[in-house]
Amino acid sequence: MDDSRRAPEGVDPTVPNIARMYDYYLGGKDNFAADREAAEKMLAIGRQMGNDGREVARENRGFLQRAVRHLAESGITQFVDIGAGLPTQENVHQVARRHAPGARVVYVDIDPVVLTHARALLADNPETIAVAGDVRDPDAVFDDPEVRAHIDFARPFAVLLVSVLHFVTDDEEADRIVARIRERMVPGCHLVLSHILTTDEVAEEVVAESKKVYAATSSGGLVGRPFKRIEAFFDGLEILEPGLVPVQAWRPDVPWEVQADDRTGIFGAVGGMP
Repeated sequence: MDDSRRAPEGVDPTVPNIARMYDYYLGGKDNFAADREAAEKMLAIGRQMGNDGREVARENRGFLQRAVRHLAESGITQFVDIGAGLPTQENVHQVARRHAPGARVVYVDIDPVVLTHARALLADNPETIAVAGDVRDPDAVFDDPEVRAHIDFARPFAVLLVSVLHFVTDDEEADRIVARIRERMVPGCHLVLSHILTTDEVAEEVVAESKKVYAATSSGGLVGRPFKRIEAFFDGLEILEPGLVPVQAWRPDVPWEVQADDRTGIFGAVGGMP
């Protein structure tokens, strides 16, 4: 297949993209050769650590779906998914509307491929829209006229930052992004967040190899953060049970017991604005 012939305008198929790599992890077909090559490198790195990268991606996706289900069942009917990635099965709007009919969803992404696919999927779904936006500029997302026409920010809403912030490599910038999102929240709002967690025990060479792969992507980098730094993203929010845990252990459909050595991988939590 000649990938270059199906690349939308403004997309360089020779540069790996995190959304398309994630699509590949999940078994999707909306990716180019460069994405697949980079993704295979990351899968190989994961095997060095005894991890199945595809399973990690599925677990992270499952966390997102369970969190949305819980919030929809709790009465949240507005969702802003920043860094939404390529559509897959059981998307946010599908889960939300199953448990809260009429729920409104905004998908936000900077990748033209994501927006092209999302808009095609949502052509007949007026309660869900997809807009261009960058997680690094949350005010531009909240102030976008199309978003403001779709979401009533005076009422409770949920912001989803699922496996997004570990691509913002500067700690101060990541803190600023989440702090600004929290400032825009009203009582009853929720933050759904997952992030790669690392500890001092993770081999430096493995970390270095991972960073090298993602340094060549359109995102420009990847960083894991320790538990306390991830937990700090929820400052001022009430973290729901079971707290910040491995994503597969967040209110699982199948019982999952957190082990004492579960200190790496993707951790997630949901926090509410009191």
